[in-house]
Amino acid sequence: MDPVILSRWQFAITTIYHFFLVPLTLGLSILVAIFETRYVATGNETYKHLTKFWGRIFLINFAAGVVTGIVQEFHFGMNWSGYARFMGDIFGAPLAIEALLAFYLESTFIGLWVFGWDKLSKKAHLAAMWLVAFGSSISALFILTANSFMQNPVGYSIENGRAVMTNFFALITNPNLPYQFFHVLAAGVTTAGFIVLGFSAWHLLRKNGKDDFFQKAFRWAAVYALVGVVAVILLGDAHGKFLETIQPMKISAAEAIWENEQPAAFLVIANIDQQAQKNTFAIRIPRMLSFLLYSNFYGGVDGLKELQARAVAQYGPGNYIPPVVITFWSFRIMVAVGFMMGLLALLAVIQPRVKCLQKSRLFLQLLLPAMALPYIASTFGWILTESDRQPWIVYGLQKVQDAVSPTLSSGDVLFSLILFIVLLSGLIAVTGWLMYKSGTAEPKAEEAAE
Repeated sequence: MDPVILSRWQFAITTIYHFFLVPLTLGLSILVAIFETRYVATGNETYKHLTKFWGRIFLINFAAGVVTGIVQEFHFGMNWSGYARFMGDIFGAPLAIEALLAFYLESTFIGLWVFGWDKLSKKAHLAAMWLVAFGSSISALFILTANSFMQNPVGYSIENGRAVMTNFFALITNPNLPYQFFHVLAAGVTTAGFIVLGFSAWHLLRKNGKDDFFQKAFRWAAVYALVGVVAVILLGDAHGKFLETIQPMKISAAEAIWENEQPAAFLVIANIDQQAQKNTFAIRIPRMLSFLLYSNFYGGVDGLKELQARAVAQYGPGNYIPPVVITFWSFRIMVAVGFMMGLLALLAVIQPRVKCLQKSRLFLQLLLPAMALPYIASTFGWILTESDRQPWIVYGLQKVQDAVSPTLSSGDVLFSLILFIVLLSGLIAVTGWLMYKSGTAEPKAEEAAE
């Protein structure tokens, strides 16, 4: 087997496992900080106990996320030394800042938060939690700074066959970065909202809705999830419009557009024959893609065949069309799941005011499997983001085949791939079990008190 393909699988699987944990860390750190803010502002002990209850799930998730994140970094030297040599000057700076600033900030103040309940003043303890949340967001920001360069290189020059950073300010103000960062942050808010909704629904089902503690958690999580979903949709739409201007190949691949179209239809579903470069079947909504990209019904979209010809003229011979089937369906799964979450979150928000929803056990039961929805959306979102950049690992600068370690053998990668799958699957299983035990446990007596 090709070591390039195996290395791609290894990094993809490790990344997906890691990103099972990242969004919840981002979103739940903020929600826990909000609960504690309400406690400090109002003196209501319920918010203190909500902070402790959901804070335990945050800590479990954070600890597992650290382990999977460290594993990822070993890939750069082991499997992707060509990438490390080419990109080290640029990629190393945001990763170093993430480790030295954000991770240490999180780690230090998590310790103060966990052990400081009876030793710090209320305001100092609250500040520690907000610094944890801030550190989590800053960590994501600098990691996405590196990823945004891979999507849209800025502030660099090529010297002796390596990308060298010439403008750090350009790197951190990459126009692609705000779309990526706030989209990921909103996904984290959504994930946290649905996790709290799901566990709260579990407790309310057991007690026929008569539990003030989890009713309060449910109401907060419903609003939190709805805000997150709306933000994800709006930011995703804005990002798509931006990508059409700088990387039209991505949009055309995600929409399976082979020939130039003006106006452009949106394909609801399609049977794609990438080898023949055509769609053998499609359900189309005329002019809708033009409206989504340009806010009018007349804008044109370049086809993949035209874009391929331009890429060959610019970069030389090669196949520059991403895997269209993967990008097309990843996008549609992500969007469909996103709107499903939006509907559920809206129903959860209005549930206290609608009698049929108040009495419906079915709605609460639906929220239990719905806890998986943000993970499905995030997974397919990252598959879309990374697959539609192919064949580039750094867009327009380095191809994936040139980034892999030259001395790597198929046997080495296959062994480590199997090992990573086994170990990371075990870690995720244990993490999920611990979260389940914590989320379904009865609150301590003082945590259930009003």
